[in-house]
Amino acid sequence: MVDRRQAIGAQTTVVFSLIILVAIVTITRWTNSSMITGSFPKKSILLGTSQTYSSEFDCSRNCSDISPLVNISTGNNVPSESCPEYFKWIHEDLRPWEVTGITKEMIEKAKKKAHLNLVIVDGRVYIEKFKKAYHTRDAVTIWGILQLLRMYPGKLPDVDLMFECGDRPVIKKHDYGRSKALKPPTPMFHYSGDDSSFDIVFPDWSFWGWPELNILPWEILKEDLEEANSRIKWSDREPYAYWKGNPRLGLARRDLVKCNASDWNTRIDKVDWGHETKHGFKTADLASQCTHRYKIYVEGVSWSVSEKYILACDSMSLIINPHYYDFFTRSLLPTIHYWPINEQSKCESIKFAVEWGNKHMNKAQEIGKAGSKYVQEQLIMKYVYDYMFHLLNEYSKLLKYKPSVPLRAIEVCSETMVCSVEGSIKKFRINSMVKDPVNSSPCTMPSPYYPAELEDFLGRKQNLTQQVRTLEESGNLELQP
Repeated sequence: MVDRRQAIGAQTTVVFSLIILVAIVTITRWTNSSMITGSFPKKSILLGTSQTYSSEFDCSRNCSDISPLVNISTGNNVPSESCPEYFKWIHEDLRPWEVTGITKEMIEKAKKKAHLNLVIVDGRVYIEKFKKAYHTRDAVTIWGILQLLRMYPGKLPDVDLMFECGDRPVIKKHDYGRSKALKPPTPMFHYSGDDSSFDIVFPDWSFWGWPELNILPWEILKEDLEEANSRIKWSDREPYAYWKGNPRLGLARRDLVKCNASDWNTRIDKVDWGHETKHGFKTADLASQCTHRYKIYVEGVSWSVSEKYILACDSMSLIINPHYYDFFTRSLLPTIHYWPINEQSKCESIKFAVEWGNKHMNKAQEIGKAGSKYVQEQLIMKYVYDYMFHLLNEYSKLLKYKPSVPLRAIEVCSETMVCSVEGSIKKFRINSMVKDPVNSSPCTMPSPYYPAELEDFLGRKQNLTQQVRTLEESGNLELQP
């Protein structure tokens, strides 16, 4: 009897142990899967088709072991809509090579200033790095292009380009003179441009998140900002102009700090990113900063990625006369999407803008919401990827040679870029990853500006700004521009 009970007890112990073992294996697999497919507490970034990419990566494989993504079109693609107006600037940025095209010699000359050479051949991406970029700008930029290939598999042409990941444009117009007989400029992709440079403007890294500063991928953060806008009625917001950032980056920011006083209707919060990093970014949440009727945008070393976050807040954006632009900001209009601030007299200009806005609250709110609508609707990630697609596609048409893999280049793919990192960087990559190929074509590119059309547009921007300057000089708060 005792032997039988012992046998039954032993069998029960074995069965129970097996159950525990299965549970441990299941949990372990789930945990490993979560490390590769884990997410922020948000919905997936992009909607796609019923064909979904695998969410699990085999980290034992190299890029060369993985077949390139192919065009899976079934012929039932949803018709594409028209691209936003700012896509017209693609034609303008590539105009310097419209006649001559781009030769391999031109690309090679860019090595001296570039951070990296990126080549796409038959749907595979190859990278040769020349120097280290700040934080992980270069890696996140590469990641973004890999996601473009996942979104439009098999549709991107072969390209060979040089990319500069610093703050300021590097291909200066004065180095090439005014004579048409001179050689065309060196083609260089970059995050920003200005009127004195030839840099080809490309979406910056922050659209896929900035893990070092805990700034979430744009599609997630955009929703957070939209939600934040509904928490406080516009009329109940603080009736002041607000800026939060690092004042040590650039003369304009150091000058802005002087306006931090009640007399100027301005509130300035200085950010110490070193302190924020050590304390978990507790006071740097961007979605918690949509609490004032007016928000200030000021450039740092050059353009700043913060402009889209400021515009998205529904506040009337007070933009201190910018000298640089990124790919979407050139189509913004003063008094329509933002209020222009005179950089030569920042404090006085901001003070007038706040007093005018508080006097004409409906109009000020209308300007704020127009700027917010612009980035919420025209800067969705679908359009960011479409801009990248069209820019690379138009650029490829200018190449006078067939791109080939550089001798020192290494192949990169989404799998290895996720498997090679840990912590927040891995999390950001997973959560900015394109989950599905889309079942529509990229939006339809607008035609280039006619010379007279472009002149009229730029003239309109200048005239609208001048109307505000005239108002400021008059000191009359009753009038509207």
